[in-house]
Amino acid sequence: MSLTAVGVRNAKPQAKPYKMADSGGLYLLVTPKGSRLWRVDYRFDGKRKTLALGSGAEVTLVEARNLRDDARKRLREGQDPCELKAREKRKVDETARAQFRSVAARWFEARKSRWVAGYAERVWRRIEDDTFGAFGDAAIDDVTSDDVLAALRAIEARGAVETARRVGNYLQDIFRFAKAERLVTSNPAADLAPALSTRPPPKRRASLKARDLPDFLVALEGYSGDLQTQLALKLTLLTFVRTSETRFAAWCEFEGLDGAEPLWRIPAERMKMRTEHVVPLSKQAVAVLKDLRAGWPADDLLFPAATTTGAISENTMIYALYRMGYHSRATVHGFRSTASTILNEHGFNRDWVERQLAHAERDEVRAAYNAAEWLPQRRKMMGWWADYLDAARTMERAPRAPMDFIVA
Repeated sequence: MSLTAVGVRNAKPQAKPYKMADSGGLYLLVTPKGSRLWRVDYRFDGKRKTLALGSGAEVTLVEARNLRDDARKRLREGQDPCELKAREKRKVDETARAQFRSVAARWFEARKSRWVAGYAERVWRRIEDDTFGAFGDAAIDDVTSDDVLAALRAIEARGAVETARRVGNYLQDIFRFAKAERLVTSNPAADLAPALSTRPPPKRRASLKARDLPDFLVALEGYSGDLQTQLALKLTLLTFVRTSETRFAAWCEFEGLDGAEPLWRIPAERMKMRTEHVVPLSKQAVAVLKDLRAGWPADDLLFPAATTTGAISENTMIYALYRMGYHSRATVHGFRSTASTILNEHGFNRDWVERQLAHAERDEVRAAYNAAEWLPQRRKMMGWWADYLDAARTMERAPRAPMDFIVA
């Protein structure tokens, strides 16, 4: 007997798979897990084959019979239905693989290991938000220079000139990647810079001058907000690391806090330039760490919080500065500029300062091996910096720079 639509809907699973036959080789395969699968058995070139027609939950009995009849027609024409289906699938897969969004996703997977997680997330968000709506579903070899330029100018139109420049650079690299995959023969994102708005002068983050430090340090010491936030600001000022490096600091990164040469060893995956960064710790920085350990003894992170990341948010410290009255007058990132300026003005070797700031090393091979470069000198420098801050807070005379190390 032929199947009925009701019979198909009511088919129940059993301990073993079983078939419910219709006609012309069509049957419903019912699995022990309850799946109902349409199948057609046929012979081609003397071999028995089975063609999958889809799930009974999605393909009706009438549709399954139509698909069976189409397969039988192909057989009469001397074509193998399974091979035709596989060929069509390959064609669909190749089309999807050549879509701009698919190529961009493969490019991102190939590149993201060089970036810290936060930056990688921003890169992908820019690609997704600023290009997919324009040509994400298009075949990559159909994307023209006009398409790319229109997308970049749309970014500029909302006032994000620098973002347009960066997205343009990402697009150039995506098309270079596609060219290596033999998906395009030219790069439509190349040579578009002259058509874009001129890059604006860089905006420097507000930073404290030496004369501002006494009042600021008194305000920080008297901060009435959360103790954890106050300690995060103190540690960042003493070490002048980047905000994210403070936020996600983990206790396992610290060494010898009870010894003579305590260190903070920040792993490469947390650093902007993807190389390990070693921070020699002053006695004042160690004191801050011990206060943190006393306040939050059970956590892996120094600054745990009930956020999606498990750490204090990226705005926690800057909002604290606002509450202290330093809106537009100081930023957390500006601590780095303050330290750099004062250390250079007091004669410290510029290379030591740059290494302590973890600025980009032009020689990537050298950068991979010099995380601890000039460590004794930098330890002395960081101790002087902490003493300088203490003196500024109490309005005392600044300590003399250690000349024996400066001339080294």
